[in-house]
Amino acid sequence: MLKVGLLGAGRIGQVHAVNIAGNRRSTLVAVSDVQAEAAAELAARHGAQARTSDEILADPAIDAVLVATSTDTHSDLIEAATAAGKAVLCEKPVDLSLDRAQACLDRVSATGRPVMIGFNRRFDPNFAALKTASLAGEIGKAELLSLTSFDPAPPPVSYIKVSGGLFRDMMIHDFDMANFLMDDRPVSLRAVGSSLVDPEIGAAGDVDTAVVTLTYADGRIAVIKNSRRAVYGYDQRIELLGAEGLLQANNMLENTVVKSTTAGVVSAKPTYFFLERYMPAYAAEWEAFVAAMLDGQAMPVTLEDGIAALALAEAATRSARSGESVAL
Repeated sequence: MLKVGLLGAGRIGQVHAVNIAGNRRSTLVAVSDVQAEAAAELAARHGAQARTSDEILADPAIDAVLVATSTDTHSDLIEAATAAGKAVLCEKPVDLSLDRAQACLDRVSATGRPVMIGFNRRFDPNFAALKTASLAGEIGKAELLSLTSFDPAPPPVSYIKVSGGLFRDMMIHDFDMANFLMDDRPVSLRAVGSSLVDPEIGAAGDVDTAVVTLTYADGRIAVIKNSRRAVYGYDQRIELLGAEGLLQANNMLENTVVKSTTAGVVSAKPTYFFLERYMPAYAAEWEAFVAAMLDGQAMPVTLEDGIAALALAEAATRSARSGESVAL
């Protein structure tokens, strides 16, 4: 049984608490949060204790911690947890600074403790099936990847100001998926971004609409499209074109009812946001972490993977500002 401490009792921390407590091979021992009341409420809901982060890290009975705190604390907590002998699953990104993330990798490597980064989309059942089919050679060599990620509505500008920007906060998921699905790292990148959804986002120095093109050493291409506004719901799609065919993973809909009349054919909208869309992925992600810890399986998403995605996010930020391609 894996004994776990949860750092962070916010929205994503609550998702993880359900999966930790609901997994037959893990138990939620303690919860911490800067808001003590939030930690106490979440802990009570799952039969755990509310403690400080320092107390959780100092407890030798706790095997692993899940870091679901604000991004600016991730590197520090990863380092502190691994130095204390804990295994770690940390929400993305590793840090807002690539240099700081690389320093974190150096320090963690010295401890020998395992770290997994929470890129949950790898564990979505449909996306995972697409990856499996590609690996099996069902469409030949993958040549052109298209990733679409549109949010239903933008977050508050107060969040935008501390998020690190669209490329680090939102598109970083797609950068990781591109690395995952193409099974390679690109050699150059070009990004274009605009503020079309909310002028306050532009005033805060960020973009809300962006396209990035990744080019690989053998000429293959990946295209990523992001928007902070899709009024019809949470749009998450993948197309992977290969030499012998096409693989697609389409949206999850609110229901499967389709109405066909003389007026046309109508189906339900996509699910509204990530909590509805990716709950099975979060559960599968946690199961993979538990399996790595208890069964000796390989850690499926490493700290190095997190840094690789962050490097693409930083390059995209530079490219969007300069209007030029960035060599990687």
